Order: sequence, then structure tokens, then C-alpha cells
Amino acid sequence: MHCPYFESRQCRSCQWLDRPYTQQLAQKEAELAHFLQPFSAPPFLPSLASAQSGFRNKAKMVALGTTAQTLLGILGPKAQPISLCACPLYPTDMQEVLQAVENWLSTLAIPPYDVKGRRGELKYCLLNRNEQGIFMLRFVLRSSAAISAIRDALPNFLASQPQIQTVSVNIQPLHAAIIEGPEEQILLGNPWLCQTLNDIPLYQRPKGFFQTNSTMAESLYATAAQWLKDLHIKEIWDLFCGSGGFGLHCLTPERTLVGIEIEEEAIACAKRSAEELGVQLQVSFRALDSGNFTDNKANTDGAIAVPDVIIANPPRRGLGQQLCNDLCTINPPYILYSSCNAQTLAKDLEHLPQYSLQKVQLFDMFPNTAHYEVLVLLARI
Repeated sequence: MHCPYFESRQCRSCQWLDRPYTQQLAQKEAELAHFLQPFSAPPFLPSLASAQSGFRNKAKMVALGTTAQTLLGILGPKAQPISLCACPLYPTDMQEVLQAVENWLSTLAIPPYDVKGRRGELKYCLLNRNEQGIFMLRFVLRSSAAISAIRDALPNFLASQPQIQTVSVNIQPLHAAIIEGPEEQILLGNPWLCQTLNDIPLYQRPKGFFQTNSTMAESLYATAAQWLKDLHIKEIWDLFCGSGGFGLHCLTPERTLVGIEIEEEAIACAKRSAEELGVQLQVSFRALDSGNFTDNKANTDGAIAVPDVIIANPPRRGLGQQLCNDLCTINPPYILYSSCNAQTLAKDLEHLPQYSLQKVQLFDMFPNTAHYEVLVLLARI
């Protein structure tokens, strides 16, 4: 991938960009093999490669520059503001929207937040894109002082950018390395963006998590469904279910699904998807802590059932020993584990001694970096 920002050393976020892509994949496969070597892993299924450019569906831009010339990007190696609106990780239409937003902001006289001076209003611009080319635009502000200026100027701006169908502001008043605050105000449109993957509608709220590489996410979810297709499964538990991507892909007319996720907005999105698919009678999405799911299940159902498979897609820290112990206590026939951190995956496998690796596949969700996603199927010994 050709990137003028990387070549001029203005941005080094894609730390592996100077390595041939085949070498990137080989290094990731070698690292994964190293971490899984103690667990008698079967031969890996072929890694799924990603496009190197135009794959990201989300941009997080720092607001920089001056009131008269707002820039959206990062601070360069000499602390100079650099616009990244033309970053080749984003599809062309997303680059164009970012540039239009940057130009428009320069007309609003909203001062970008100055970290050193602790003054200013506009902190970040966040842009999400779905596969149909529809956008959700969010502004992170220090206070509500600039909301009216944004709201008043929106109609004229959006007349030239009709693909932006949701606009919101987030208030983050703290002088801290935190992107978002607790308060979100919708200025325009619906409070969600629909991402349709493999004909499954998945809804994303402004503060919700969604995989940044839609093509790889489609492959990941489809692979999960394929691996479970021929197994005798009646009940699925989906831990850290988010907006329901894994569970809804693995659901069939003969199966039931319990999805657990601590974020209430994500659960609301999952329920909306289930209703749209007409499977709401087969599923139960609950806003509970996946880390204490056995207590949650007992408190709501009165007893701990044994599902046929537990799907887990934890954050980078992994499941942890206590949750692994709980999984061993429940002892389901299968565990389907999607991990974005092979090191914590290996630590979790140490605490799941009654399970053996059946399938392993690497998904290059984050090309040009050292990161990747790995899907493993575990079977009870």
C-alpha cells in the first residue's frame, strides 16, 4: 500500500507497512503458532488475508489546528498538526466525507481543544461507514457551548452530504486521555447505523463497538456459523455478545440463543436485529456482566443450564481465570472463542484443561499492524 503519510514519517500508526504483506501474514502465523504450541493445536486452517487499503469503516480523528483552519488527524513527530483525511486505510468516499467535514468545521469558528492550554471545545471527530456508504458522524466536545453552532449549520452542510444520515455530539469535559464521555445528544437522524453482514442486520449505536474491518468481520462470522453447522447444538450462549454478530449468525430454526453483554445500548441493538430477522422468540439478549455470567444465569433462571456451545469474544484482556473456571464448571460440549490477543488466549487455554483445540484460523482484521483476530473451536475431552 502506498501511503504518503507513512513514507514522509508523518504517521507511523501502520507500523508494519514497510513489510511485504506475505511477510506480515507469516509473522502473525508464527506468533500464533508459538502461543498455541503447548496445546497440541491441529494444523491451522488457511489464514484469511485482508485488503491493505480501503478497509476501515471507522475513523477517529483528533481535532487540531486553529479556529480558522481546523484539521482532523494527529500530531506529527514534531507535535505539528497533520490532517489524515486522505488516509488510504479509508474507502475513497470516506476520505471525501472527512475532507468535507474538515473544510466545514473551519467555517464554524469552533476552537479545537488545546491539550497544553486546556482550552477549546472540539476534541474529536468520529466517523462510521456501513457497507452501503451511509455515514454516522459524531463530534466530541468539551462542553455544550458549541452544540448550537453545529446544529444551526447542519442543514446547509448535509444538503451536499446526504450520505451522512446520523449526526450526534458527545460531551467529554475531562482533561484526560479519554475519547468519549457519558452524555450523547443526537442532532439528526436515527440513533444507530445498520451494518448488514451476510444478510444479517447488525445495529451500531454512537458509542457502541463494531469491528473496523467489515469484510473480515463477515468472514469471521460466516466461519463461526460454518464450524457449528454440523454439530449437535440446540442452545447457544454468546458471552460478550455486543450487538449480536456471532450469535445471530450461528442461530438456526432449531436453536435458541442467550446473549450476554454489559453494554445496554449494544443489547438494544441486538434485540432490534432479532426482531427484524423475526427470531425474537428464539433469543434472549441480556444486559449483564459476562464475567459473572453464571451468577447472572442463576439469578434470572433459578438454575444453571448446560448449553451445547458457549461463544466467547472477550476484550484484549481475555476471559481470565475465574471465568475460565466457570466455563469448566458448566462444562459445555463446545466453546467457540474469538480472540484479538493470542497471548491472553493462550493464558485462558491453560485454565481450560478439559478442552482440546479442534480448529484454528487467523483473520487479518488489522493489516499493516502486529494485530490480528483468531478463531478457535474447543471440544470437551
